[in-house]
Amino acid sequence: MSDDHTHVQEFFGARAADWDSRFPDDGPAYAAAVAELGLHEGARVLDAGCGTGRALPPLRAAVGRSGLVVAADLTPAMLQAAVRAGRDRAGRLLLTDVAALPLRSRSLDAVFAAGLISHLPDPVGNLTELARVVRPGGVLALFHPIGRAALATRRGRRITPDDLRAEPRLRPLLAGSGWRLTSYVDEDARFLALAVREG
Repeated sequence: MSDDHTHVQEFFGARAADWDSRFPDDGPAYAAAVAELGLHEGARVLDAGCGTGRALPPLRAAVGRSGLVVAADLTPAMLQAAVRAGRDRAGRLLLTDVAALPLRSRSLDAVFAAGLISHLPDPVGNLTELARVVRPGGVLALFHPIGRAALATRRGRRITPDDLRAEPRLRPLLAGSGWRLTSYVDEDARFLALAVREG
């Protein structure tokens, strides 16, 4: 396991037990972001870096009983928290790295990724792997329940233009990994970038 993976597992593993209680009001923001994916009954979707699975109930509601919801995370404690919360009933949980997904190429309609991009050790490679598993025309949602400026303030930092989520950085990053940015919202209440899988 790489140092990056170890750091991610240590960071999130130490916070998994009380993660949901730290952010109790995020549910409506997750549901609204999932709605922006435009999923339909029977669609197949991946929650990449699912954490405690807060997106799983709205994803399941969007794709219905005939759809497929897969949730992948690198940290066992986060998946255990998802199970304790009963969210494993909404999707299939996978302990895996988004850099090497055990999924067939072009097998999904969409990827939902909350808070993931800033934890990717190889953003181009990792986003390319997400593109691999999505059919052409499928959708990627990069989401955070608060915007970049609000998140920086919460952490006692300043917002910087080298942030991967800054639109001038994100657009070419996505383009270089098989995606085309179609929508970008960065406001206090949320961050949501939508991209379409290129042909």
